[in-house]
Amino acid sequence: MHEDYFIVREPLVNTQERVIGFELSWHNTTAGRRKPTDVEIIALARFVAGHLNDTEAGALLGDQILFVEATPELLAHEALCALPPKGTVFSLRGSDVASSEAITAIQAARSFGYGISLRDADLGAIDKSVLQHVSYFEAPIGLPDFAAQVRLHRSLNLMSLRMVARQVDNWQAYDTCAQLGLYAFVGHLHLTLRPNNYSRDINPAQAMILQLMDMVRKNVDVRQLENVLKRDPAISYKLLRYINSAGFGLGCEIQSLKHAVTMLGYSPLYRWLALLLATATSTGYSPVLMQTAVVRGRFAELLGQTFLPKHEAENLFVAGMFSLLDKLLGVPMEDVLEKIQLSESVTQALLSREGIYGPFLALAEACELNSPELASMATSLCIDARQVSDAQMAALAWAQSLRL
Repeated sequence: MHEDYFIVREPLVNTQERVIGFELSWHNTTAGRRKPTDVEIIALARFVAGHLNDTEAGALLGDQILFVEATPELLAHEALCALPPKGTVFSLRGSDVASSEAITAIQAARSFGYGISLRDADLGAIDKSVLQHVSYFEAPIGLPDFAAQVRLHRSLNLMSLRMVARQVDNWQAYDTCAQLGLYAFVGHLHLTLRPNNYSRDINPAQAMILQLMDMVRKNVDVRQLENVLKRDPAISYKLLRYINSAGFGLGCEIQSLKHAVTMLGYSPLYRWLALLLATATSTGYSPVLMQTAVVRGRFAELLGQTFLPKHEAENLFVAGMFSLLDKLLGVPMEDVLEKIQLSESVTQALLSREGIYGPFLALAEACELNSPELASMATSLCIDARQVSDAQMAALAWAQSLRL
């Protein structure tokens, strides 16, 4: 199954705009998101478990939550039981939990530590004895009775039952849900800038990092780089923290910028600075947007590694990161590109999704949006569904290892 299906993700965002988990599913553009078949559910569980389990360290996504759709009949299946109990939530549909057998299956899954979520359900129609075993209740904000469902959720006074809003695609809806005290939100609002958050000014920290990136691109002496970094110890600290994170897998502790450049060269330093730039902002900033940029950059790089020379694939990381830089910094893309000199190929990808990097970047975006063009875009690059899905899982785990 997973050889022919693309995996897609939707971030779960809390009231601090931080990613606390993801819903993972197979690519599906059917209106109303049809219910997956048993074969699809089992294949997804096996695929996810195979990529995100680590026998030594536990789940590679750490404390983040994974929502995976299931049915009561499959909760005891070996494929679903291979997913780590901590952080895994099985989403069931309201119509699936009416029988005593379903309740027994839910209780068994809960006893092992799995979470249970209900979707496509009316809270008022679900017996409270069932809800006592449910961890989350999901509801699209577009439902005519969404507000009534929120009020009903409050009146139930079940501390263990958290409410998740779905299809939250704009910041006004997000703010409304946050004020209502909902637990988390699923949608694509993180790909849009908050209204009135644009600023034409680059702040001092951003200016310093852009200066360093330009110096690295010109291969200036490492002592000159260190002199610039000494102006801001906080930036130096964050940079070394990223370099020593598990995501870069160095195997030894890097104690200075000179040490880093001596061991690895300037190209990785450029990548680290791109990561640093994503966090050196207060205007237009959103933690979920930052994580999306990091995952997108790594995902695009992994896709390109099979087809492009090493330095070209590394440029894909920068292109993926920078594709959200206008929203991260709250500065229009044209202004960003005026502040830093990028290669013509990267600039072309950022402005028009064309050139050598553009199609890889467009494919990464299509995965985030569950685009109906996803399969045709991958085919045009001679990339199959398995490669795309493998790269997505690897990028998620890598981003988590950076502990941004």
